[in-house]
Order: sequence, then C-alpha cells, then structure tokens
Amino acid sequence: MNALSSASRSSTRSGRRIALTLATALVVTLFATQNVLADETSVPDSLAAASSAETASKDLFKLELPGGIGGPEQWTSPDGLKSALEMMALLTVVSLAPAVLMMTTCFVRIAVVLGLLRQALGTQQLPPNQVMTSIALFMTLLVMSPVWNKVYSEAVVPYTAREISLEEAWTAGVKPVRKFMSAQIERTGNSGDVWLFYKYLPADTPAPSSYDDVPLTALLPAFVLSELKTAFLIGFQIYLPFLVLDVVIASVTISMGMLMLPPALISLPFKLLLFVLVDGWHLVIGMLMESFETFS
Repeated sequence: MNALSSASRSSTRSGRRIALTLATALVVTLFATQNVLADETSVPDSLAAASSAETASKDLFKLELPGGIGGPEQWTSPDGLKSALEMMALLTVVSLAPAVLMMTTCFVRIAVVLGLLRQALGTQQLPPNQVMTSIALFMTLLVMSPVWNKVYSEAVVPYTAREISLEEAWTAGVKPVRKFMSAQIERTGNSGDVWLFYKYLPADTPAPSSYDDVPLTALLPAFVLSELKTAFLIGFQIYLPFLVLDVVIASVTISMGMLMLPPALISLPFKLLLFVLVDGWHLVIGMLMESFETFS
C-alpha cells in the first residue's frame, strides 16, 4: 500500500511539473509574439520619422536664390555672359580710374623729384613716404585746380543740368586736360615723344595738325614720358651739389687714413646743414612750380 501511494504521489508531482512547464512556454510564446507585432508596427513609424528628419535637414541647407536673379543656365546664356563682362569691365575701370587720372596731372613729376631729393640727402626713409606723398598731392591740387575747375564748369555742370549729352560732356571735359598735357610737352621740348607713340597707331590714322588732333592713346603715354624726362633732369640738378660734397668728404677721410669710417656717415650732417642754410625746400619747390606751364 505504501509503495502504491508513493508511486501515485510521484506521478502527481511529475504531472504538475509538466503542466507548469507547458504554461511557462505558452506565456513566453505569447510575449514573443506580442513583441514581434510591436516591432513590425514601429518600423514604418521610425522610417517615416527618419525620412521627415532628412527632408527637414535638406530644407534647412537648401539655398534659395532671390527671384529675378536666374540660374546657371541664364548666367551662361549670351545675354547673361554679356552682362557679366560689362560688370567686370566697369569694376576694372573704377579700380584703375584714380591711377589713370593721376597720370594726367603733374603728380608724376613732383613725386619723382621729391624721391630723388630724399635719395640725394641720404636720409633713407626721412621724410616718410606719407609726408612726401602729401606734399606732392597738395602741389598737384594747386597746379591742377584751374584745369579741374574748367572741366567742372564746361562738362559736369551742363551734363547734370541735362543740357548736353554724355558724348558732348566727354569731349568738353577732355579738352582742358588735353590742353594742359600738350602745354607741358611743348614747354619741355618733348614733342618728339608724341610722334614716338603716334607711329604705332593704325596706318589709316590721319596726320595731326595740332595737339587737338592727337588721340589720347598717343598723347597720354607721351605726356607721362615727358614728365619722367623732366623730373630726371631736375633730379640731376638737385643731386649734383650733394654728390660733390660726398666726393670731397670721401677724399678727406681717405687721405686721413680713416678707411674704416663710412664717408656717408660723415657727409650726412653736412648735407643737412647745407640744405638748411640754402633753404633747400624753398628752392626745390619753387623750381618745381616754375617748371610747369601755367594754364589759362
């Protein structure tokens, strides 16, 4: 009896274990099925969120051109390319206009002479470049004031009042400047420079009877070359006394056996003393002002 009762108990326990195992397996299967279904429903949502984020980032960094500006196709078209070239030419003219205008004035001669004066004195960077340029600009303003006043009264004022066209304003404005340049070339006797550049013009260009008939393409470089020649001649006259002083001091130092002492170091104080005693600035500026032909 005891054996039967113990066998029945053991079978009952094993039955309970099997039932518990089956129940656990069923619960695990249900949870796994639920997770798979949840994952399948969440994938489209995540893809949609990722695509929306990508679209937002593209919209954020997207460059939208203002209306009327066109695009690459319009820019590379014949009309667009023509506009770009015109704009580039305009910017080039605007950037070079100050230098070109200074070449039509007496600034070249004054700047070169003052530079040669500083080298003749041997003062290196004294006076500074800013001071020398300022003196040259003020002297240029003094000499060119009558010319610019005539350009303003005969070209700018009528054009702004809509009395003349742009071509007429250009002709009237160039006339005083042409007269000034031709007067300086004639005064310094450098009319041959005009023919130097004139012979390189097209063969069908008629021979000029006066400076008014000379094209600006030949008159402008001839004027600059004439100014350089005149400035070098004035610079030679300024250089000569200081050169003589350098030679005398160098001879004295060599005769005294002071070979290791630079002659330029000794001559500099004597140059400054000589320049101050003869009122050198007054003489140089006066000689420069008298070298220009007055404009009337």
